[in-house]
Amino acid sequence: MRENRRVKEAIVAIMKDNKEEVSIIKALDLLPVNEIIKEGDVVAITPNWVKAKPPYTGTVVGPDTLQYLIQYVKKRKPKKIYIATGSGGDPTPKVLSNIGYDKVIQKENIEFVDLNYGPYIEIELDHEIVGTTKINKLFNEIDVLISFTQLKHHEEATMSAGIKNIALSWPPAEIHGFPKKKLGIHDDLHGFIVAMMKKMPIDITIISADKTMIGTGPSDGKAIDTPGLIIAGTDPVATDTIGARLLGFLPQGVHYLYALYKKGIGIAEPEKMTLKGISLEEAEKIFSNAAYNQEIVLDKNKIKNIHGNQ
Repeated sequence: MRENRRVKEAIVAIMKDNKEEVSIIKALDLLPVNEIIKEGDVVAITPNWVKAKPPYTGTVVGPDTLQYLIQYVKKRKPKKIYIATGSGGDPTPKVLSNIGYDKVIQKENIEFVDLNYGPYIEIELDHEIVGTTKINKLFNEIDVLISFTQLKHHEEATMSAGIKNIALSWPPAEIHGFPKKKLGIHDDLHGFIVAMMKKMPIDITIISADKTMIGTGPSDGKAIDTPGLIIAGTDPVATDTIGARLLGFLPQGVHYLYALYKKGIGIAEPEKMTLKGISLEEAEKIFSNAAYNQEIVLDKNKIKNIHGNQ
């Protein structure tokens, strides 16, 4: 079983181009991707397909951008690429066909795995309610795990980004129910996300703020149009920490992020990250002007430390 991500250093790239697919490529080019994806690897991309609502709503990732990501990974000559995800809001095949992901997968000649079903392996979790869970056996076959998701406010998790995308996509709805609430995941959601991340290291985290959902999520909020705003990183805690800044949260504002940091799973202190691309201040200005029609900048002139204003 994979126990560590390929690159330990916390490198986070923020990019803004007019097109989301161009931004993703530019952001990934700022990361040591050749150290992460190597020739002959088996790569799983887990996109956020929570519900069969169109990408312009901010609910799911865009199929065109997913195709660009697949093509980017292909250039590293992996042995195999899987699109592997399990929707919690609608049956995954419905999301697959309604949004047009099936056409992308067919064009790129790669495999799709619905994580809501087996065959399974069982993993033990450090969680008082959900002590074990089954997940698809694909996890034992992959070398690289990529999380690709939209940035969202979330009604229970505070925010949804790269970490929550993996933690809630892999547990199967066949066992946990739709929307995966039958066996106790949502009785301590933050604790469950932490427990899953201790078992499932993410090698590349890609967060699209091209259509960010604010107000509430994961599927009923308001989509903010900030074309081509992308965050990508090697450390999922660091990458989600930067994404949280756009929503106005320091790490302690998102319980699972702070808990992962305290357990040493990732970096949450910006001064310990290598930040590339456009500045965090610029990204916060772009986002806040689109979302609130005024600049609301946490990191104006200087990036705040982990606890911000005292």
